[in-house]
Amino acid sequence: MEASVIFTVLAILLLAGVPIAICLGLSSAIYLLLFYPIPEWSSTTAILAGILPNKFGATMEHFTLMAIPFFIISSNFLSTGGVAKRIIRFANALVGWMAGGLAMAGILACIMFAAVSGSSPATVVAIGSIMIPGMVEAGYTKRFAVGSIATAGSLGILIPPSIVMIVYAVATEQSVGKMFIAGIVPGLMLGAMLLIVTWVTAKRRNMPREAVPTLKEVWVSFVDAIWGLLLIVMIIGGIYGGIFTPTEAAAVAAVYSAFISLFVYRDMGFKDIPHVMLESAKMTAMLLFIISCAMIFAHVLTMERIPQSIAEWLVAKNMTWWMFLLMVNVILWFAGDFMEPSSIILILAPIFFPIATALGIDPIHLGIIMTLNMEVGMITPPVGLNLYVASGLSGMRLEDVTKAALPWMLVMIVALILVTYIPSISLFLVDLLY
Repeated sequence: MEASVIFTVLAILLLAGVPIAICLGLSSAIYLLLFYPIPEWSSTTAILAGILPNKFGATMEHFTLMAIPFFIISSNFLSTGGVAKRIIRFANALVGWMAGGLAMAGILACIMFAAVSGSSPATVVAIGSIMIPGMVEAGYTKRFAVGSIATAGSLGILIPPSIVMIVYAVATEQSVGKMFIAGIVPGLMLGAMLLIVTWVTAKRRNMPREAVPTLKEVWVSFVDAIWGLLLIVMIIGGIYGGIFTPTEAAAVAAVYSAFISLFVYRDMGFKDIPHVMLESAKMTAMLLFIISCAMIFAHVLTMERIPQSIAEWLVAKNMTWWMFLLMVNVILWFAGDFMEPSSIILILAPIFFPIATALGIDPIHLGIIMTLNMEVGMITPPVGLNLYVASGLSGMRLEDVTKAALPWMLVMIVALILVTYIPSISLFLVDLLY
């Protein structure tokens, strides 16, 4: 009975349109005020004045969380600077000469930029603002251009570094390094699937292709993009070479991104720094507030032993691991229609985690499944953030952008099924390195 109160209050607040962070924090506070054992010498205000602030403070003590603002700063410097257009030029030199080459170059550029930004919306903005008008001018339909970029941009939360992976690691106390390495193969696999589908579609429809570049043009474009691409090597190589932790890698990425944007490419000046830092501060504050409220919510769930009780009930009902993962995908797909990725991870990961452990499912594998579901959610209405970003860039209605992204979303669902039921796709590199 007591446990139902928190979910009832949460549902009412969500249906009322209250921001997700407030929903989580307020429902937890109401539960604590109603059911938390208060000593006779104390008062209900002790909860609001003591327990809640202490939990907020304890949440912020996670060293891993420091990676979030640094990766956000890095992403904003890369988006503002000239890294994106140089990556696009290099990608176009590699695949632009093939059928549908410009569309494939856009997808390949999204894969590369995702590996340095860690943000899905930032990838869509940085690549889409250049590629969507360019593809339309080259003879592609706007629908095809918008659908491919909106979908490929979602790779920003699967290919490391990924803020969503950091949030999952904090919520379940898993290794950020393992999450990053586990995302490499699924991310590249999904990217390859999107490229193949685009090529087959373009060949069937006889879409335009670019002129075949000379080896010199490929080399020049590579050299021009090398400073941005080196960030991938620095982050991944530094973490798995034991040079620095994932959190320290985020700080290195922020400093390096600022350096190449200001002093190497010089596509931004010192006057742009306040804007970059302000936007980064806004995004960081929003994410950390959501995380703090979600951790209080998770604390209440743990007090009530809700995740453990669900796990014991499912085990007693002889639910198999594949049935549980099917249920997870359905729940996450539904949640992705109405909430943003970090909120979903913070609410559901503490519930799914003990159940998965009881059924023998690797926590890292579960994390990749949840992250890939968040990718699908990024292009699923009504809250799919990439749809809104692509709509703003292209001037198309949200309904038209949703229809444009549908063929590629089906590809993502196929990839999700493969990753869900073939754990080695996620765990191969993890087992190899760890």
